[in-house]
Amino acid sequence: MTSRVSPAAAFAAAFLALWSITGAEARAQDAAPPASDPALNAGPRPYTSLRPRRVRPAPRPAAVAPPAAAATPAAAPATIVPPPAPVAGVAPLPAPQLEAFVDGVVRRAMSRDHIAGVTISVVQNGQVVLKKGYGFANLGQHKAVDPDKTLFRVASISKTFTWIALMNEIEAGRMRLDGPVNLYLPEPLQIKDQGKKTQVRLRDLMTHTGGFEDRALGQLFERDPNRVRNLADYLRQERPRRVREPGLLPSYSNYGAALAGAAVSNVVGKPFEQLVSEQIILPTGMTRTTFREARPWRDGLPAPMNETLAADLSDGYSWTSAGWRVQPREFMGQVAPAASASTTAADMARYMMLLLNNGTLDGKTVFSPKTAQAFRTSMYRPAPEAAGWNAGFQEIALPGARRGFGHGGDTLYFHSNMVLAPDLGLGIFISVNTESGGNLPATLPATIVEHFYASAPAVPADSAITYDQARAYEGEYLTTRRAYGGLEGFTNRIIRRAIIRATPDGRLSVIEGGVTTLFNGTERPGVFRAVDGAQTLVFDPNGDKPSRFYATRGFATYERVGFFRSAGLLAWAAVLTGLASLATILGVFVRNRREARQTPVQARASQMQIMQSVLWLVSAGCFGMFALRAADESAVFFGWPSGWLLTGSACALVASVLAVLTMGALPMVWRGGRRVDSWSGWRKVAFTYSALLFVLLSVLLGAWGYLLPWS
Repeated sequence: MTSRVSPAAAFAAAFLALWSITGAEARAQDAAPPASDPALNAGPRPYTSLRPRRVRPAPRPAAVAPPAAAATPAAAPATIVPPPAPVAGVAPLPAPQLEAFVDGVVRRAMSRDHIAGVTISVVQNGQVVLKKGYGFANLGQHKAVDPDKTLFRVASISKTFTWIALMNEIEAGRMRLDGPVNLYLPEPLQIKDQGKKTQVRLRDLMTHTGGFEDRALGQLFERDPNRVRNLADYLRQERPRRVREPGLLPSYSNYGAALAGAAVSNVVGKPFEQLVSEQIILPTGMTRTTFREARPWRDGLPAPMNETLAADLSDGYSWTSAGWRVQPREFMGQVAPAASASTTAADMARYMMLLLNNGTLDGKTVFSPKTAQAFRTSMYRPAPEAAGWNAGFQEIALPGARRGFGHGGDTLYFHSNMVLAPDLGLGIFISVNTESGGNLPATLPATIVEHFYASAPAVPADSAITYDQARAYEGEYLTTRRAYGGLEGFTNRIIRRAIIRATPDGRLSVIEGGVTTLFNGTERPGVFRAVDGAQTLVFDPNGDKPSRFYATRGFATYERVGFFRSAGLLAWAAVLTGLASLATILGVFVRNRREARQTPVQARASQMQIMQSVLWLVSAGCFGMFALRAADESAVFFGWPSGWLLTGSACALVASVLAVLTMGALPMVWRGGRRVDSWSGWRKVAFTYSALLFVLLSVLLGAWGYLLPWS
């Protein structure tokens, strides 16, 4: 039996083929059934008063039309919105000079910081001024970075897509900015009150003021694709503590952004990856951008990245004494709305033009001018001159007293930054694929603005305050962006501190993560400006000594730490305990027989103290091994919890219990027995000194969270 094909059927087949080619990866992958995220889409919408979502009928192709015209609805041709006019009084960037300048900065950084590959794009006034790749994306295949083809992981820049989707739903009336997020979540994902009086709102998630602790070790990144969970499972299983009421202090939260994405997905009724593709990626023509990851197919998870894109995904690198080392891929699909996007410099150029052109690109409107204005206007600022959040976008201080907005993004091996300066009509995107390259994306946008639009003064300005005034701000400050309990909380208390010291010329030296930044005092009390940058440091007044300051990029609040919780006290207690433990153990071998006379109680107390000494030394050794291995950040993330740290914590816990028991025996130790059967006065003093030291260290470690090996 023969079959006949009509001209209409042939045309339809050609139309579908053309559509599948131009639709990139999203249409094919998003055709997967939405059951891949069952918990997000189960159950009714949050409340019945939601406006029904209007679904536009698919346009019918013309009866007789060439294939090239088939992609345009027959009703009316799209109105092409012209690119924005150049900003008045702002000279456009000269492309040759810009390329030469960026070449010099990038190549110096690549050599200094051992960066394997860099991709960059710069747009201005609706035009691409620079689009370039440097170095390599795949060392084994000798594949160079191609700004049009090579995908880089952009991590937290993913959040900006989530905020666009959320703002669209808010403008449509299906969600409310000040509505509790629980209204838009299925019951298993709803936030528990945990003793807090106020519900977390969508606004709080967008401004990172939800009041959550920040946990990451062992679950934010995955190396084994078999450990990747769907978004709903992750949010349910990794729910953080609520450590403060929402809306009070900024503290960056990947969990909060992922929760916002889950809320949008639940309201729209589509998996997040499909939603963001249909609403943002495809209309913008970002054909090489995806929130999917290059991993094997697995039931219960969103479809993986298609093979074409996966083949062009850059490897991640770290620098070692033997050269660059290719690192296994990082999987972040479990927090897709917060971190899983991969894209090219060319696609990010289109994205930046969309953001600078009030949500419209090539005649297609992705979000409204009202939303565009929200992305440029401060939604939350903890203090008048502190860095704030613009509807999920970072508020960025730029040279020349200019204000921009954008977002940075960091995985373990990729570092990215997107900065937009509307008053210059300018957008800059840069990403690197090497662990050691974080400084270049962090500084290049401001460096470009400074070089072409705001030359730095030849001599830095003087501080407006004296040394004695600056001393009021000295101290040790602990970030609010940390885990608050358990072993992760213990490590965060050690590494997430800032030390502030006053310099003789009235400046503040801020030391954080081994990096020192100098700030000048201003005429306004508590406000300091960077000597060699545009950052502003703002302190909250609290009598003679400020109680906190706000991070220059709005990520967190730093709270002053008292003497009892200072790192110096813990370090001294640990050193003295180590010396006392060594002395106690050596005493067993050097003590003469006469000094060994003792009562039964003294004998048992001595045995307990010897056991404590051994346990403290073992605990110190285990922690030392953990600290040595912690130089490799990826080993900490993927190997958490470390066996060394668990062993050290368990030994310290047992030693602490014995220390408390030993303190209870002190009165009987001092009472002794008959004169000839008791310790000498000197030994009793030494024993008491060691016992008090051991108890002090136990109390400090308990307060810091080290005595919780099960956590």
